Amino acid sequence: MSDQLRVVMAQLDFLVGDIPGNASKAIEAIEQASHTHQADIIVFPELTLTGYPPEDLLLRPSLQLRIERALQNIKQAAKGISVVIGYPWKENNSLFNVAAFITEGEVVQLYRKQCLPNYQVFDEKRYFEAGREPGIVEFKGLKIGLTVCEDIWQKEPVKQLADSNADLILNLNASPFHENKLGQRKELLCRQASEHGIPIVYVNLMGGQDELVFDGGSMVIDQSGRCVVNAPEYESGLYPVDFNCEQKCQPVPQTLHPELSLESRVYNALVLGVRDYVNKNGFKSIVLGLSGGIDSAVTLAVAVDAIGKDRAHAVMMPFKYTSDMSLEDAEEEAVALGVKYDVYSIEPMYDAFMKTLSGPFSGLAPDTTEENLQARCRGVLLMSLSNKFGSLVLTTGNKSEMAVGYSTLYGDMAGGFDVLKDVPKTLVYKLARYRNTISPVIPVRVIERPPSAELAPDQKDQDSLPPYDELDHILYLYVECDYSADAIVAEGYERSVVERVIRLVDINEYKRRQAPIGVRITERGFGKDRRYPITSGWKAGE
Repeated sequence: MSDQLRVVMAQLDFLVGDIPGNASKAIEAIEQASHTHQADIIVFPELTLTGYPPEDLLLRPSLQLRIERALQNIKQAAKGISVVIGYPWKENNSLFNVAAFITEGEVVQLYRKQCLPNYQVFDEKRYFEAGREPGIVEFKGLKIGLTVCEDIWQKEPVKQLADSNADLILNLNASPFHENKLGQRKELLCRQASEHGIPIVYVNLMGGQDELVFDGGSMVIDQSGRCVVNAPEYESGLYPVDFNCEQKCQPVPQTLHPELSLESRVYNALVLGVRDYVNKNGFKSIVLGLSGGIDSAVTLAVAVDAIGKDRAHAVMMPFKYTSDMSLEDAEEEAVALGVKYDVYSIEPMYDAFMKTLSGPFSGLAPDTTEENLQARCRGVLLMSLSNKFGSLVLTTGNKSEMAVGYSTLYGDMAGGFDVLKDVPKTLVYKLARYRNTISPVIPVRVIERPPSAELAPDQKDQDSLPPYDELDHILYLYVECDYSADAIVAEGYERSVVERVIRLVDINEYKRRQAPIGVRITERGFGKDRRYPITSGWKAGE
């Protein structure tokens, strides 16, 4: 048995579908781990070669051929260092999610993932067959066990490795972020390591993929169940870990990186999600409507932190109901962030529409139609700027609004990416205050004054909705916890309020189906997580 072992955790950001590019990035990391860190083993995340989640790209006829080509290049790079890497692999017309242990250009162990998640955002049973055998490889006198993501959350795969007298477990992951996820991972890993007396190296993916964000947070848990090494959240890199293996394989503790606060963790997730969505899809810049309100203020701050002030364009589109305060606050933020800022009145557009509609609208009193028309004028303007200049339109609706339909289809919902789509309104305020601790870019007045869509005289959100503290908790119980109306009422809320909120959530499913995607930061966001029918006769109650 070798006395010393050095393992490098490759916490990296890969592009879904770019198999040659992902292989090149992996080879660069292999060379750096070997030459700079003198590592014995480098461990990559789950499905490194395809990126995660590859979804129906796994059904493409040329998948296996592309993987084989990339794998050949990886094998050639694995000289003087062993590589543990994930990819999809077809055998006898069955596709497996595998982790390969490659030494001196040969795959010496091919482990097939046994536990395939099929809940929340995961649907791996659509694509993969489950493996049945443990993955144990002999390396320098050590027995090293391989697992892939969900395997570590279940009892049987870890028990198999313990029964095989594994000295160390390597766990490849593509574990997406939500606000409580890091603590859940750590608690689970500490329990598994201590129960079986085996240290675990947990390597997680980094980066944004559509609505999912992978936050890194790779770590090493010793055999007593203590976290002794951790990689920083939201930072790509190679992180070496030394093991003392004179008797048992014991990780050498390092100074731990401090865990981020909730606000910092969520804010970083939003920044990473925007950065990767913009850059990976080849957008030159972003454009958004800056209203002087809290949502657009936070959205602009996130965008600037993600891609830089020179690639962001803020547009104020006032109407006769827009207050001077909103104009002043929007300009103040744009100046503080250093972004290009323009003001375009929508009144001429609105008047032209109303002139055209004067015939069919004759004799009818104004209602939300005219309010929605204002929002739709703004949507047309922003989409025109997007088409002309290749900018991605960022919409600014938060989760509270998206839940109850407090938004205008083809108006403020028009765009390509909704930064705050899964962020409740109460958390938006916390994020604004957090961002101002870094540098003061969001005017205090924006944070403190009552929110308003400014589509009618003296309009306030609270005229149409319950107070956001109350609304957000009802939404949390209904959307994320699946509480019934009766159960929510039992929590101390008025039945009429609860039933109204639930009805709004249910009848606005059609809007959310047509809304831009946005970063998922809760355990159950609107999108992959929550799939409800638009047409339904389900009645609220028990």
